[in-house]
Amino acid sequence: MNESMLCTKTHEYVLEQDGKYEVGITDYAIEQLGDIVFVELPEVGTEFSKNEAFATIESVKAASEIYMPISGKVVEINEEIVNSPELLNDDSYENKWFVKIESSAPQVEFADLLDYSDYKEEIE
Repeated sequence: MNESMLCTKTHEYVLEQDGKYEVGITDYAIEQLGDIVFVELPEVGTEFSKNEAFATIESVKAASEIYMPISGKVVEINEEIVNSPELLNDDSYENKWFVKIESSAPQVEFADLLDYSDYKEEIE
């Protein structure tokens, strides 16, 4: 996990990369879910508000909705994890992001996000 990413208390993360934001779930969330068998992502061009459900993930244990950590418009989806959701279970798999968004979210939307180190303390 990247130290510069910001996390929610519900285990989503957001990471700025080249003016866009990668959004996904943390390794901790993946561990808690168990073997992931299905991922449903939105269409490119869809806009979401902060805290709005944008994806569904299913494991052998449960199905969970994934919430947008900041407002934004989906500009890319990770087709690899849609086609092969089990990749998320592989520790060596690098591209665990779900969507990339463009966002002009105001700073106030970032206020309740945790630095990765603070997030790790929160879950321990």
